[in-house]
Amino acid sequence: MVMRAVVQRVSQASVSVEGRVVGAIDGPGLLVLVGVTHDDGPEQARRLASKLWGLRILEGERSCSDENAPLLVVSQFTLYGDARKGRRPSWTAAAPGAVAEPLVDAVVSELRALGAKVETGEFGADMKVALVNDGPITLLLEV
Repeated sequence: MVMRAVVQRVSQASVSVEGRVVGAIDGPGLLVLVGVTHDDGPEQARRLASKLWGLRILEGERSCSDENAPLLVVSQFTLYGDARKGRRPSWTAAAPGAVAEPLVDAVVSELRALGAKVETGEFGADMKVALVNDGPITLLLEV
């Protein structure tokens, strides 16, 4: 398995927990939902951050690094949901919180080390994500 991310080009995005905004960006920028599986590690986090920072999906085939565009990174274990059998997804491929949280934090830290402005959600919380998808452009990355 590999670390997964759903990346959306946005003109704005925010994440709220219990009615309070915990992270928000005004675009152009990227909303990134990050899923972690059991065998992911720091190398996958580093590669994902590098890919996100240089991904040329902003206007004019520019990247966040070209535009100093912000990113909103939100942990999303459901990216590893498996609904091939029955009607109830299985979450067994998703890493437990003790494994996933430090790796999502590592993606954020790596992005910041590259010079990115990064906002985040709140790990394990019931989050409400709002966005204005620009384009729309939505990609699935696996690194």
